[in-house]
Amino acid sequence: MLLGVPKEIKVKEFRVGMTPTSVREVVLNGHKVVVETNAGAGIGMDDDAYRAAGAEIVDTAKEVFDNAEMIVKVKEPQAVERAMLRKGQVLFTYLHLAPDPAQTKDLVESGATCIAYETVTGRTGGLPLLAPMSEVAGRLSIQAGAYYLEKAHGGHGVLLGGVPGVDPAKVVVLGGGMVGKHAIHIALGMGADVWVIDKNVDVLRQCWAQFGRALNTVYSTRDAIERHLVDADLVVGGVLIPGAAAPKLITRDLVKTMKAGSVIVDVAIDQGGSAETSKATTHDDPVYVVDDVIHYCVANMPGGVPKTSTYALNNVTLPFTLALANKGWQQALRDDEHLRAGLNVHDGKVTYKAVADDLGYDYVAADTLL
Repeated sequence: MLLGVPKEIKVKEFRVGMTPTSVREVVLNGHKVVVETNAGAGIGMDDDAYRAAGAEIVDTAKEVFDNAEMIVKVKEPQAVERAMLRKGQVLFTYLHLAPDPAQTKDLVESGATCIAYETVTGRTGGLPLLAPMSEVAGRLSIQAGAYYLEKAHGGHGVLLGGVPGVDPAKVVVLGGGMVGKHAIHIALGMGADVWVIDKNVDVLRQCWAQFGRALNTVYSTRDAIERHLVDADLVVGGVLIPGAAAPKLITRDLVKTMKAGSVIVDVAIDQGGSAETSKATTHDDPVYVVDDVIHYCVANMPGGVPKTSTYALNNVTLPFTLALANKGWQQALRDDEHLRAGLNVHDGKVTYKAVADDLGYDYVAADTLL
């Protein structure tokens, strides 16, 4: 199979779909890889590193899309990239379709087979291809929040960990999943007063067991969210429903009650966001203010640390990339129900129920196409 790796073009997106190490593994399995020039520049890998791994370097993304049987990316294809997809071509990348009707429409019309990292399931549960980016984003959420709490950056001037004799900042984490746990880890390490809110008591127990009494755990109700957000300095939105739009836990009216100069970091923005006031931003222009509350809603947070993120992502995507290349997408999906869960769009049909339900498409089960 001929695999293609284009350079990412989303604003300030420096990750790359395959590292030279991954390319070498694919080539050793008897396949070919074509890589757009400078695709790996953001992680410090030049074209020669890819050539040494066995890839062919081409000058344009069009050459990659025109020739490759499978496209391996990081972020969802932008409009100009979607226009280059064709029927029968496989796309393997993050998609986050539920809050993105324009992308979904283009992928349906392309006829391509689109497999989303974020809905591939794990043999022991969870979402293994989403997990490493959730880990990165959860950790970054506290870094970003601490930065924007500084007065010079628009916040109300509180140090996350406080100092002796002065209270630390109150950090409220919505959701105790992968994002939440990593946000909690960093926030506690910085000395903040940390509260996690989740509707799953087993998740709260896991958080309690992992972090101990330093962490405050709260069962999620509307009353609890309102009570804790009103005096929060930093709120991290990390609730995920696989493949579906994120629940709006923070209403517009609730934002109005929050402290002036407090910060919301909405990690769930890829799936539409946890706040009614959230809208996707970029690393170029990461924040905006609503009712004196700073909103940080960068839709590709891990792109800010591309070396860490790219290698973490390749660690988990490479086995699936090899399976798709070695077996072909149909046999690979037949053999692996977890990879099959990643199929979101195929030949003009929406094959992931949450996406179909959220966007009004007829749902066609992947099993019926295989």
